[in-house]
Amino acid sequence: MVRVEALEKAYPGRKGEPPVKAVNNISFSVGEGSLVGLLGPNGAGKTTTVKMLCGLVKPDSGRIFINGKELTKRRIPALAEVSAVLEGNRNVYWRLTARENLEFFAALKGLNPAALRSEIDYYLEFFQLVEKSDVEARKLSRGMQQKLAIAAALIANSKVVLLDEPTLGLDVQASYEIRQLLKKIVEEQGRTVILTTHDMNVVQDTCERVIIINQGKIVADDSVHNLLDLFRMKVYKIVIQGELNAEQRQALGAMEEVVIEEESPQRTVISVRLEGSQILYDVIGILGSYNSVLESIDQEQNNFERVFLEILKGGVESA
Repeated sequence: MVRVEALEKAYPGRKGEPPVKAVNNISFSVGEGSLVGLLGPNGAGKTTTVKMLCGLVKPDSGRIFINGKELTKRRIPALAEVSAVLEGNRNVYWRLTARENLEFFAALKGLNPAALRSEIDYYLEFFQLVEKSDVEARKLSRGMQQKLAIAAALIANSKVVLLDEPTLGLDVQASYEIRQLLKKIVEEQGRTVILTTHDMNVVQDTCERVIIINQGKIVADDSVHNLLDLFRMKVYKIVIQGELNAEQRQALGAMEEVVIEEESPQRTVISVRLEGSQILYDVIGILGSYNSVLESIDQEQNNFERVFLEILKGGVESA
């Protein structure tokens, strides 16, 4: 449904400096009915990639195909296949009601809103906005505004939906609702959804596959399941009473597998990544040699946030 070939984009550098390569020769494809996460730290190139996919930024080189239509050569037919929600909920019009927003965005796609009455009713119900259908968007909660923004992207029945930070700024309950609705959209409607996010819970809970970009290059492209398995490791969290002394701090700081997460007069929290069992004995030995009082030792569950950080730590060479 989406195919990207050798895509590149550079922006002019500051005065006297060379251009900044935001996207550096990336290629990937996304099949129909997939929910894929496009991830990366700030400045990695993911937002530029999304903006090129929806025609807002012109690539310097490379090709983009949307449902077989090349974007640079068949712009209008290609973009007819794409809807996007950029920067959270900013694509809704604040002084239009929820229903009017859906009618407006349908008209922008060349559709007759009157002929889409049943579809509009469906999406208002799907996103639990029926009771707010005649309320101006500016008076809705942040979570409802986010739902309305996604509904506006879906109303035109485009096959590809690009979502930039769909859960940005939402509370736990609203974020959970959005995640469940996104999975339902893919399962029931067969849409192809590509989303960017900094929320690793969204990735682990909704995405089948992730493409991770760093420094303009793809450094990982695999299923969430495979990446979790690839980086599966035992991590132990050790809590002791009080602070470390200088010798303990120096010894633990020299160990790559150890992170001092928290230190205060009341307690110290140490994270230990086990690549071999000996490291845990070494840490306990350092703590025991100065009679530190252990409060707890617990094994942590592997999660996608840790996987993401491990991949970025490996740099672009991990592609």
